[in-house]
Amino acid sequence: MAQSGDPIGIAERAAGSSAAAEASPAAGTTRRRWLAVAGCVAGCLALIAIFVRISMTARVMSDGATIALQSWDMLHGHLLLHGWQVSDLNCYFIELPVIAVAEGLFGLGDFAQHVGSALTYTLVAVVAMAAAMTGSYGTVRAVRCGIVLTVLAAPLFAGTMFLVVEEPDHIGTTALIIGSFLLIDRFAGRRFAVPLLLVVLTAGQFDDLTVRYVAVPAVLAVCALRAVAARSFRSPDALMAYTALASVPLSALFSKLWVHIGGFVTPSLWQGLAPVRKWPHHVRITWANIRVLYGAHGVTNIAPGPKAYFGLACLLAAVFGFACVAWRWRRASRTDQMIAVAVICNVGMYVPSGFAYPGNAHELALLLPSGAVLAARALTPARIARTRVAFAAIAAVALVAALPLAYAATRPSFQPPKAPLAAFLEAHRLTYGLGTYDDGPTVTVLSHNAVQLVPIHVGATTLAPYTFEAKRQWYSPALHDATFVVARPDLRTPPSLFLHYFGAPAATYRLDNWVIMVYRKNLLSLLSAR
Repeated sequence: MAQSGDPIGIAERAAGSSAAAEASPAAGTTRRRWLAVAGCVAGCLALIAIFVRISMTARVMSDGATIALQSWDMLHGHLLLHGWQVSDLNCYFIELPVIAVAEGLFGLGDFAQHVGSALTYTLVAVVAMAAAMTGSYGTVRAVRCGIVLTVLAAPLFAGTMFLVVEEPDHIGTTALIIGSFLLIDRFAGRRFAVPLLLVVLTAGQFDDLTVRYVAVPAVLAVCALRAVAARSFRSPDALMAYTALASVPLSALFSKLWVHIGGFVTPSLWQGLAPVRKWPHHVRITWANIRVLYGAHGVTNIAPGPKAYFGLACLLAAVFGFACVAWRWRRASRTDQMIAVAVICNVGMYVPSGFAYPGNAHELALLLPSGAVLAARALTPARIARTRVAFAAIAAVALVAALPLAYAATRPSFQPPKAPLAAFLEAHRLTYGLGTYDDGPTVTVLSHNAVQLVPIHVGATTLAPYTFEAKRQWYSPALHDATFVVARPDLRTPPSLFLHYFGAPAATYRLDNWVIMVYRKNLLSLLSAR
């Protein structure tokens, strides 16, 4: 050891102090990053729990139940969903795997549906927050996340949860669309960006054709304009435009290949264009449906008051964000520009189509998270210099976001109206039968697959297998023995209809609006081919 006053000892201590001083900032940065990651994980878990509780206040219906049954098949290894005929929105890459994970944890049932829809909405919120945070620093990121969450809370506060956290209907697609914009904005020059964007857009179009008519044109328009402005056809923007264009024939080829190898079948449900004379009326319907989406107007349970005014404020903030992008277009980021163009494409496709009818706000689902992103970016600067102002903004935004979510979470849980029917059939050991689409998938899910109630199509002169959101194997007499039918006089399927086709039942039961008719023969063999 060096003696006191030894120059060598002094030099060693000085070097050690210098190394410690250099290591300290790096260690502090690492700790802050891990704390930020832990905070994000904790926030996501809390958000999922809140969304699950809110989802439990909403209904479980047939469209969502068929998605749950498809997820159940996927969970059990039937990845192609062979024999299924699904809708134009197949939800294969978002909702189906998410609900399958929930069913793996909680089993088939309405609770797994609530968990799956909450997970999907959380994914949408996280992607929207990531897009809103682009280009911001420090505490501004938290403020922007709070604004996004506030806007996404608007339909939950108003009571229109079925638009976002119950029935899988385009809301999950918004995560793919905004995520593709974020990928282009953040990683346009990276090697993995082109193949990853091609996969996302191709999978998105296979999942939901909204991606083809909304996201692809937005990417093409913005990236092509930027490439032309830069006078370079080999720039990252040009490559992104080429990729978006290539995804269209690739997705069509993938869809044909999917059917060829035995995958599910997707019918063409395009409504076509409405007569031009109806377009002005469709503009008014579109504006009303946008307000429904934001919880500001349009359905019977949204009366003028705090809920409607809150939704209207969120909608006006989104409109303000859109206007800001239009005003500073040349200085706007790629994300802002593509979101704005996607909103125009979504509305422009919706107005002249047959989808524009009162209450059909599902087709405009992209406008909610897109508006949340644009509002958050327009209402906040990139950086807040004063600490007190920053933390005051965080506290205010957190309070505004928390109150509507807390109110929505305190509503009583929704009691499924089909639960008594499921319990009755299970108690009487009626395990396989026929019924309406309104009852069938829901009863199957509520009974945890103990009762399988298969929907049938009532034609002018025939009873036939259902061919929309149904599985072909359900109707095979060689595989199943259907011994009862559930009549619904209130849905134009009275008992007399089934007496005509199936004859007199061996037993008849009445339960609320249902008439259960039990037979000693396999009713599947009496259905007409379709």
